Amino acid sequence: MFFKKIALTLLLPMVMIISACGDLGENDSAKGSNSTISISGSTSVGPLAEKLAMKYEENASANIEVNQIGSSAGITNAINGVSEIGMSSRDLKDEEASELQEVVIAYDGIVVVTHPSNKVKNLTMEQVKQIFTGEITNWKELGGEDLEIVVVSREDGSGSREAFQEIVGYSSGELIDNAIIASGNGNIKTTVATNKHAIGFISFEYIDESISPLSINGVEATTENVLAQKYSLSRPFLFVYKEGNLSESGQQFIDFILTKEGQKIVSSAGAIPILEQ
Repeated sequence: MFFKKIALTLLLPMVMIISACGDLGENDSAKGSNSTISISGSTSVGPLAEKLAMKYEENASANIEVNQIGSSAGITNAINGVSEIGMSSRDLKDEEASELQEVVIAYDGIVVVTHPSNKVKNLTMEQVKQIFTGEITNWKELGGEDLEIVVVSREDGSGSREAFQEIVGYSSGELIDNAIIASGNGNIKTTVATNKHAIGFISFEYIDESISPLSINGVEATTENVLAQKYSLSRPFLFVYKEGNLSESGQQFIDFILTKEGQKIVSSAGAIPILEQ
């Protein structure tokens, strides 16, 4: 009887250990069953997608892989089924739109800014192009003071620079030769804020009293005007996918982005939410 009690005493912990190991195995299996959502595309949408993915993964059984390779490459990947979702910071071309579904997850606004003392407060899109390509070189040509215009642009390869050039209508090769090249929105803002001659472009989130935002074609740079599609210097942030290739997990991630919680992340990341906050 004594030995039976010892045997039972020894057996019970062993059963518990085996049971625990079984539970761990089940948990590992559950983790291994997490679906993977592959996303590729725009380097402008990418940072926002990563922030959204990080938050979503906290409470969802999904692994989200974001690969920033450019809008066109991401669109091609979505068409060919290489990626479940493509990211684009431009509108789809007709031939792309015929193959893909698109969802606007946010908007991005780009603001042309000058030194606060500059009397010029409005420019046409054509004037913006002429300034950045060197056709207009003095502020007096635009109703301002007799000051040489100093153009400040982003570095080559910047998503904001590419979008700005595409919307305004000039190429990198047409940028005025003596333009100051600044890395990042913050550097452009600082350069313009400390130079009475300067003009540059920054994202909406960087606007403050240290610089003066310009209206374009008489339309102010506001979130409301972007959402109403009145402000020209704006672009959609798109998720695109081929019908039939979007998994249930992929759809759930998109649904999350379009909730108020998801759109708060959009706003905190500096993009313009599509839902009222």
